[in-house]
Amino acid sequence: MALTFSDVDRFEAARPRLEAIAYRMLGSASEAEDAVQETYLRWQAADVGRIEVPEAWLTKALTNLCLNQLTSARARRETYVGQWLPEPLLEGDPMLGPAETAEQRESVSYAVMVLLERLSPNERAVYVLREAFAYSHREIAEILDLSEAASQQIFHRAKKHVAQGRTRAASDATAVGGAAFGGASGGARVEIDEAVARRIVEEFLAAATSGETQPLIELLTSDAIAVGDGGGKVPARASAFEGARAVAKFLRGLFKPAQAKRNLVGGSPDLYAATANGGPAVVAVVDGRVFGIMCLERTQEGIVAVRSQVNPDKLERATQRWAAGDFGPPVLTEAL
Repeated sequence: MALTFSDVDRFEAARPRLEAIAYRMLGSASEAEDAVQETYLRWQAADVGRIEVPEAWLTKALTNLCLNQLTSARARRETYVGQWLPEPLLEGDPMLGPAETAEQRESVSYAVMVLLERLSPNERAVYVLREAFAYSHREIAEILDLSEAASQQIFHRAKKHVAQGRTRAASDATAVGGAAFGGASGGARVEIDEAVARRIVEEFLAAATSGETQPLIELLTSDAIAVGDGGGKVPARASAFEGARAVAKFLRGLFKPAQAKRNLVGGSPDLYAATANGGPAVVAVVDGRVFGIMCLERTQEGIVAVRSQVNPDKLERATQRWAAGDFGPPVLTEAL
């Protein structure tokens, strides 16, 4: 049956929530958009008049699509070149979803988005629906065709896995696929606003461009890590740097100006301070194009992780967001 204007409007009203769920589930904005579009096609093909609770129907359809996508994604990521990191989203992106509570903000932090990759598809679905969107276990059970008790058990297991990941030492993380699984020092995560993020980035860039390792070492925790995702399209180290000294040496070299780097990125980038997924981030921009986003995970003890996304496929949305927003002046111009 053809959709009425009211049916279309109802779907469009649900779209922001569906996109936010799909992004947390898949770790990719483009894949999230595809999943939501496929949900619309299923909505279009359904007998909408017989659907009693459209919002629940749409969430169930989307979640099942994401579960299928996660299953196939695991196989694809086994052949991925280098480390696979989620697609970072810049401040103000509606796909970040609700941010009223600490749990909602934490659920979309870049560190947790990385950790969600280690969960099973069902664990990830339950965690996202419960932690980020406050669905009841009864509602989750109906969405995933589980019992309420099973939903509760899966949620507790997922939360335990995420908590263990946040406190796991970097050396242990390497054994399960790379220190990108993060949270080495286990310190409490610092709540970041725009002003605090800028101060953190300014301090970080001052140390990184000093030409010395000691200023960086003083900013990092002893078990800090650094990892990047180039997707085989941009050079990025396949395994993580571990420990403050190793990370500091890597960063000192990374921020050392060189013509070869300018040739690689197509010019000399400007470096901005921003927030990505609610945390401080260095955004490298060349001629209006976001070339890289370096997410800094900061705890009370210092910077515990530096995760860089330079895969151009995962920066298209950030470039669009950058063009549409006002992120203030750069911290460094014509850097590198």
